[in-house]
Amino acid sequence: MVVTSAPTTRRTRRGTRVAALVVVVVALAMVIAASIALGSNRLSLGEVLHALFAYDGSYADVVVRDTRLPRTLLGIGAGMALGLAGALMQAVTRNPIAEPGLLGINHGAAVLIVFASTVFGITAPSGLVWFAFVGSLGATALVYAIGGGRGASSPMRLALAGIAIQAAFVGVNQAMQVIDTHTLDQMRFWLVGSLANRDLAALGGLVPFFVVGVVLALLLGRALNALSLGDDAAQGLGANPAVIRLTSIVAVGLLAATATAACGPIAFVGLMVPHLVRLVAGQDERWVLGLSVLAAPVVLLGCDVLGRLLASPAELQVGIVTDIVGGIVFVLLVRRLRTVNR
Repeated sequence: MVVTSAPTTRRTRRGTRVAALVVVVVALAMVIAASIALGSNRLSLGEVLHALFAYDGSYADVVVRDTRLPRTLLGIGAGMALGLAGALMQAVTRNPIAEPGLLGINHGAAVLIVFASTVFGITAPSGLVWFAFVGSLGATALVYAIGGGRGASSPMRLALAGIAIQAAFVGVNQAMQVIDTHTLDQMRFWLVGSLANRDLAALGGLVPFFVVGVVLALLLGRALNALSLGDDAAQGLGANPAVIRLTSIVAVGLLAATATAACGPIAFVGLMVPHLVRLVAGQDERWVLGLSVLAAPVVLLGCDVLGRLLASPAELQVGIVTDIVGGIVFVLLVRRLRTVNR
């Protein structure tokens, strides 16, 4: 019988994680290059390089510098926010299918954004993000009030509560848009979830919320490892479970609010990425969070590029593509959970 020592096992696990980090960084660089180079407007490599390094205002330069580059930067930021929010929710709730889009949190943010735009005429993302933050926190509280209690540990009960609340929020959004046709025209592509036609200068007001959310999330890794051992064990290690959960809720609210205010309610990214990361990183939340923040933009930008190419010369918005891909992953995950629980 071969006995593997603990130090050897730890070295192997660490080597796997470092290798995964390298792969994710390379994949992120590749998908960024694809997002800048590929699209419904077919450009040569020379035209793309000219636009990046010798901009002179030509048609190809405008497509790359004024359309694709901002879209790529937005995809990186939104992907980071959604991936971290999903990883945080799964760690805090110990629920493998917790995710801001699936549980209606993004749509809760969207409801107040549409409300603020319809009633108060607010259109600046820096103003809308406050409404998005309140909406995301309110949706979180509502999900746990309906799907919580003694059944809070049940993934299916929490998911059903989130799906029901999401359906209600979608209905409210549609009602507000039907009442105000001007808002309907403005919000149509945004509510689908899109990275297209976004003004980065206007989105600058979201950066402080994004930065605070990312920093809070990444700092919670060690505390989440303690919390995974149970509340009593976490307290014995010097952690405060109530503070950890409250900080996590604030971080998720900030991340979901900024992503939703910037590009609309995009689902399933926060569900898929943490599960893929845990296959190589294990249950150490420091590595899960660190890899999720890099892997989620790979998934989001990859889906955005796929949407541009599949419907060329038109485009499928990224929210549609993530719904299709994420829906398949969700079904597979539910089937896996049923098999494990038998």
